[in-house]
Amino acid sequence: MRHTLPIAPQFYVTAPQPCPYLDGRMERKLFTALHGDNADRLNDSLSQQGFRRSQNVLYRPACAECSACMSARIDVSRFSPSKSQKRTLRRNAGLQRRATSPWATEEQYDLFRRYLDARHADGGMADMDMFEFAAMIEETPIRSRVIEYTDGETGALVGVSLTDVLDDGLSMVYSFFDPDRPQESMGTHMILDHVDIARENALPFVYLGYWVPGSRKMGYKAKFSGLDLYHGGEWHPMTSPADYVEARDTHPLSSDPIAEQVAGIQLPDRHPTRA
Repeated sequence: MRHTLPIAPQFYVTAPQPCPYLDGRMERKLFTALHGDNADRLNDSLSQQGFRRSQNVLYRPACAECSACMSARIDVSRFSPSKSQKRTLRRNAGLQRRATSPWATEEQYDLFRRYLDARHADGGMADMDMFEFAAMIEETPIRSRVIEYTDGETGALVGVSLTDVLDDGLSMVYSFFDPDRPQESMGTHMILDHVDIARENALPFVYLGYWVPGSRKMGYKAKFSGLDLYHGGEWHPMTSPADYVEARDTHPLSSDPIAEQVAGIQLPDRHPTRA
């Protein structure tokens, strides 16, 4: 089904399919293509309205009976690491960070495969081959970076994050790490390091993707202070995780029709006035 605003882009909605986060639920996504000269500003604008990027597509959940998936971001100015997160930083003090252009390597893919086999063997990416992995990394029409983390002693690659640079922050599109180093909490470390990168570059936010109350896969995001959630068309500081449980059950009549959701999306000016 296609829904169009007076000016491009065009928005579509997927057919219902099993939800990857909550058992027994079905999900639908609202999405649009990301291409052309306006891609960076479109990505900036829609990311600020709860959308996420996957290669050259921007998407946002559009489920009729559930509103549990909420885009989450860390407000860098309000963030303060917990005692546990400080220990994680100390444990990983010997790692080296390297930011590169979005090019896929065999070393990255080997780490990616080990990560999937250990953590997400039954997930949607489980069968991804090298060519599909390269597409995930390289098919980006916007300003993206691959942030690599290597062991300072051995030089081994231990963590990777595909990261978009937005006008108001960093968006961690997809991250993976060495599953044989659980004591280092690499996933947490990469988020903490992105907070540092954002602070160093005077960027106010680090976008983490979706947080889903009741989903064990997404529970770790609630452990970061300064977290904002996008719901009801606005960003709000996160309160207690228990306050969002009812979002998993939304009456169908309380959800706006897809056409109204599309009409409410704010698009960037395609021809901004130059100073």
